[in-house]
Amino acid sequence: MMTRPMNTYTAGSINTQPAKWDSSGCPPNGQDSPLFPVKCCPHDLTRESIPWHWHQEMEAFLVTDGTAAITIGASKHLIQEGEGAVINAGILHAAWKASEKEEECRIHSIVFHPRLIGGNTDSIFWQNYLFPLTNTQAPRYVLLDRSAPWHLDGLYAIESAWHSYMYPSEGYEFRIRSALSQLIIQLSGHLSQISSESPKKKALRDEARIKLMLQYIYSAYAEEITTKKIAANASVSESECLRCFRSTIGMPPVQYVKWYRIQKAAELLLSTDWKIAKISAYCGFQDTSYFVKTFRELKGSTPGEYRKRYRDEQSPEAVFPR
Repeated sequence: MMTRPMNTYTAGSINTQPAKWDSSGCPPNGQDSPLFPVKCCPHDLTRESIPWHWHQEMEAFLVTDGTAAITIGASKHLIQEGEGAVINAGILHAAWKASEKEEECRIHSIVFHPRLIGGNTDSIFWQNYLFPLTNTQAPRYVLLDRSAPWHLDGLYAIESAWHSYMYPSEGYEFRIRSALSQLIIQLSGHLSQISSESPKKKALRDEARIKLMLQYIYSAYAEEITTKKIAANASVSESECLRCFRSTIGMPPVQYVKWYRIQKAAELLLSTDWKIAKISAYCGFQDTSYFVKTFRELKGSTPGEYRKRYRDEQSPEAVFPR
């Protein structure tokens, strides 16, 4: 059971100086490093949704403000403030604020490779705790909705690991691994209580095709993209491409391309000093006026207004006031 309430810490137990952030809005502590395969990021879904993606690491997150809409494969869930989830490796997922009425919607996200906890696959840690959670029969995700005492322990472990990462001090790597180990213990110890409905073969096939098509979009969004080109990357017809996108993503492929380009443009507005015209061209818009119009439609403000409004919020002090 938790011994301390969520989001509270003993005075002096952590460093209160945030790590310096990289251009993606995340601190660089060990990110993308095989020596320490873990990365934490705060996400403000009020202004930026998280595009559809997947990775070979597990992901744990906690909703700290508002209500987030999380889609994992074909399953859609509303995650309330104080709740969270753990998503298994290789599972397609995306996140955004639950509704336009949400004034604030933020999550704390941790992406980590299972080997950080389990070590080698022939270790007792892997065999007893990680393998049951990562094999092909394991749950694709676990919702931590506070309906059971162990959910609270899992949520506290997520927040503890996240906080140790964002406020690093000597030995923070041990504290992160310890907290994530506690999360794995809770998941593996209550595996029988976790509902695990295997998706149908058709859904898995659609997901595999969507991944191939998304890989193409993410690598070529600055170029001219058509439904025909997108479909070709998954070796399917244009009609099948349209069906896959509508059933999984919820919108036609060309519309998703436009949405993704605006997401990338929003990132560049906050992480660079590039002029609007340069960002427009870089993100695949041939006409700056059309880019500004599309940006306003999707973001509710012009690119210039967006940059002015959110630029200061990129600093750690703005998100983590001392």
